[in-house]
Amino acid sequence: MASAEPGRASSVTDLLSHARGGPTALRIVLGTQLRRLREDRGIRPEEAGRAIRASHAKISRLELGRVAAKERDVADLLTLYGVVDAPRRAELLELTRQAGSPGWWQKYSDVLPNWFETLIGLEEAASVIRTYEVQFIPGLLQTPDYARACIALGHPRETPRQINRRVELRLERQQLLRRRCGPKLWAVVDEAALHRPLGGAAAMRAQIEHLRELAELPNVTIQIAPFHLGGLATAGAPVTILRFMEPDLPDIVYLEQLNSALYLDKRDDVEDYMAVMDSLCASAEPDSRTPEFLSRLSFPDPPVPGAGPA
Repeated sequence: MASAEPGRASSVTDLLSHARGGPTALRIVLGTQLRRLREDRGIRPEEAGRAIRASHAKISRLELGRVAAKERDVADLLTLYGVVDAPRRAELLELTRQAGSPGWWQKYSDVLPNWFETLIGLEEAASVIRTYEVQFIPGLLQTPDYARACIALGHPRETPRQINRRVELRLERQQLLRRRCGPKLWAVVDEAALHRPLGGAAAMRAQIEHLRELAELPNVTIQIAPFHLGGLATAGAPVTILRFMEPDLPDIVYLEQLNSALYLDKRDDVEDYMAVMDSLCASAEPDSRTPEFLSRLSFPDPPVPGAGPA
């Protein structure tokens, strides 16, 4: 394994005992280890695929952490790659077992698409989550009523039960912010999202108060990008960047679409989005002004139809 930076996990053993090592992250680390071993031996993916009775496409998916690996397959690959040291084999096979364990989110499989499952697993492993939202308040900062209104907009054909299940999933995701070893969340919210009264005036007032409370948490930073800034240095859509303590986990950019998502981990792509995010944070209001900004927002109840002046 590559030498670790200060403050990062330095071995697979460290990672397995690390608080942020969820199964999604472990799959990616395992894949990175297997790819490195294969390349060090000069073995082509097609040869590795034959060793486990599979195609080179499966090797690619394993090395990218897209699928869980079977212990037998990993054992066969380790033999092919010349890994004969018993402690090293045991370490990687234990990593395989833990990487194949289900995450807590599996109980929501009835409403959880595969492309979104990856994000939840990455959030569990992240040390820093940076996000910019244009139309909505970020999901990790939403109240139940606000979340329900957002989810109903995006899933108009779902039943009330399905929507409730999605709300429950979103609220359970948010628990990571209050964990002792939870990630740092740095969110920039466009002012437009704060003026759109999703769920009604009462729900929006509760949501704004919720933001004020969350902004006081030591690991949560909330900035607002006000209207008067004009143009912003963004890609014109929501962006989330996830960073990790484990050196075998690259920084990842998450770009959500209606029924799918893109996960970018190539260095050039990530650096482009990181520069955009840095510029956006420099342009937005400082987080010290967020409570005052939120306190100026007003969401009066709509007038009762037919009610005249007193």
